[in-house]
Amino acid sequence: MFKNRADAAIQLKDLLPLDRMKSEAWNLIAVSSGGLVIADAINARLKLPINFIFSGAITAPQNPECELARVSETEEIVIHQALVDAFEIQVDYIYGEATRKHEEKILSAIYQYRKGEHFKSMKGKNILLIDEGSETGLKLMCAIKTAFAQKAKAVYVAAPIMPSSVVEALDPIVDGVFCLHEIDDYIDTGFYYQEFEPVQEETIETILEKRHEL
Repeated sequence: MFKNRADAAIQLKDLLPLDRMKSEAWNLIAVSSGGLVIADAINARLKLPINFIFSGAITAPQNPECELARVSETEEIVIHQALVDAFEIQVDYIYGEATRKHEEKILSAIYQYRKGEHFKSMKGKNILLIDEGSETGLKLMCAIKTAFAQKAKAVYVAAPIMPSSVVEALDPIVDGVFCLHEIDDYIDTGFYYQEFEPVQEETIETILEKRHEL
């Protein structure tokens, strides 16, 4: 459906209320490295505040590919309750792993990519959370919970492609969802891009450094 993330950004931009975003000074918050690339492309002429909210996956003990929950850099946690129940996972495991991921992964990312600068409060701001796609919606849910906890004025979600089930879950809890393609039988995000290379660390650093110039 998309040649690459740049193509996805161009198409997604046509769906977004750009004039309103500019006049209301929306904050663009990426929830993934790919989402950050898309957010940066969208923001080329808008010059809106842009940032990346880091989070870490909490996976099943016997299956590192199965994401049970996610913790944000502000230590908000969302849990895929059906999976936790199916695997009979104890809550203590989730919270223990959340602490470990925050200390070992998220704090390291904050120091590497934002030079130790903590995430600025979203209180009273209009927030657009951006991802390149979504298998489970946990990254977006985690960011949404963080925005709510910080008392954001309004929270919107944008992604070029998402499962229909994720859109249905997000729609009632946010102020708007902008999605080009809602897929019933979602495979994985990379399947829908011709080019889907990992985002280089230098790219993330460059985009986040630019936010001070906006």
